Parts: sequence; C-alpha cells; structure tokens
Amino acid sequence: MHKPIFRNVLAVTLAGLATTPTFAQDYPSRPVRVVVPLAPGGATDIQARLFSQKMSEEMGKPFLVENRPGAGESVALQALKSGGPDGYTLLVSAPTFTITPAFSGKPTYDPSKDFAPVSLVTKAPYLVVVSPALPVTTMAEFIAYARANPGVVNFGTGGVGSPLHLSGLWIGNATNTRIAIIHYKGTGPTLNDLMAGQLHVTFGNPISTLPLVKSGKLRVIAVTSANRARAFPDLPTIAETVIPGFDVTTWHGWIAPKGTPVEIVNRLSMMLSKVVNAPEMSAKLIADGGEPVGSTPEQFTQLLASETLRWSRLVRETGAKIE
Repeated sequence: MHKPIFRNVLAVTLAGLATTPTFAQDYPSRPVRVVVPLAPGGATDIQARLFSQKMSEEMGKPFLVENRPGAGESVALQALKSGGPDGYTLLVSAPTFTITPAFSGKPTYDPSKDFAPVSLVTKAPYLVVVSPALPVTTMAEFIAYARANPGVVNFGTGGVGSPLHLSGLWIGNATNTRIAIIHYKGTGPTLNDLMAGQLHVTFGNPISTLPLVKSGKLRVIAVTSANRARAFPDLPTIAETVIPGFDVTTWHGWIAPKGTPVEIVNRLSMMLSKVVNAPEMSAKLIADGGEPVGSTPEQFTQLLASETLRWSRLVRETGAKIE
C-alpha cells in the first residue's frame, strides 16, 4: 500500500541527484562579477584581471573585474555578500583578508567560516632586502647587528596593519630584538629610502626589487616563505636560519559568498587550477618569483584559518594597533 509513495519519493530524490552535475555544467550562463578590494594597478588587481581574462576564455562567459576599495575591505565584502550565493559575484582576496580581523576586538567576519573559499591561486615570497651600506649578508648577521644596535635598525613597511608591518613585529618578537618600524605610503618611497641608506631593511616583491638587486643598489639576504623559492633556490629562508616556522607570503585567492552551491565552487576551483597551471602561465609566474598553486576549496579554507589564527595571536602578543 505504501510502495507507490516510496517509489515516487525515490524517483524525485534520484532526479535531484541526476540534475546536480548539469547544474554545474551550465554555469556560468551570464557574466560573473569579480570584486577586487583594492584600487586598480596593484598586484592584486593585475592578477585579478589576468585570471579573469583566462577564466572568460575557458568558461565562455565574461568575468568582469570591479574595483571596490575602501573601509578596510568592508566595501568589497559587502559587494560580495549582496551579490548572493549563486556564483555570479566573487572576491579576489589577499593576506589583508586574514589580517584585518586580528585588529578588531569583535571581528565582523571569520575568513574561513563566513565565506565559501574557492581556491588559493598563487603565492609568492618576499625578498629580504637591505641597504648596501648595512654590513650584513645573511639574516643571522642582520639579527646580530640589530641586537648590537637596539632601536637603531629600522624596518620599512607598506602601512599600518599590512603583512610587512606584522612581519617586522614577528621578527622583533621572535628574536627579542628592538627593530624600529617605519610605515610608508607605497613601495616606491620605501625602496628609495632603502637605496639612500635612510632605511635599513624591508621585504620586497621580487618584481620590483630584483632589478635593484641586480644593479647593486640593494642586497638580498633571504626569502620569507617557509621553503626556498623555485625562482631563487640559492637564497635561504628566514625559517631555516633564524626563526623556525617563519612563513610570510603574498598570495591571491578567490572567494564566493557563503552558501554558494558546492558544485559551482568546485567547478570554479578546477578551472582556476587549470588556468594557473597551464605551462605558459606557470612559467611566467615562476619567472616573476611567484608560485602557481590552484588549490582545492578545502586547502584554501585551511590556509585562511591558519593565517587568521597566526596573525591574531601575534597582534595579541605584541599589542599592535591600527591608529
């Protein structure tokens, strides 16, 4: 007596399962908005446009970059959330996405729990560059020099609350060394003062600092990633020389609103991995000092969680504030 009902329920269930792959395969059926939380022209914006173009070619619909800077990324995050969990509004994130909550007594978002991470697309180490006038050629020599000159050695950053700001705090805290931190408005002024000898050390993007290193205007002594970079295999890491576990990279990842169908998230992740690991793209990224990744959503979620925890702990330990 109950068998027809059971068969009907089973048929509906199986029909729903059968349509799931088709749902993902039909995506996208219209343009996709890619929100960038920074102004045009920076590394995040450049990568967002590069990969959006490639995603447009691979998926057959335009991926349109929209710059929404301001208010500590809250403008961009609001644009992401208001777009709805349908895969047609995405966010390109960078390390500040996991740093901003660390400076808030009551964070407005959790990077790994309040969104649907899609893929860590790329990462790249910073180069530790010093003024040629500084008598050091290794990180060990730098720390020894800084300890011998407490409060004299200064570290340049790209602004309060930036990855470089927290990196400088991490070095000083981990080595019990007094290093003065000086905040600049941009990479250009930082490197100019470094070349002039008014600044002692900073972390530099390989693209902007390598030409200065090759011309002898700056000296590179280490890389900031946990492992040696493929582009610079002879450069030791900070982790292997003075601070075990030190790992700071500049990275870019794609994020969707929480509740976006898993099938769409996985499809986006697979396509981003295909794009970034294409031989020509991979070779270009490595030549520029970066690392192509193209992670799974789960791997990116783990990275966001670990970075958020690490920066929050460092801010608590050092008492750092955004003023």
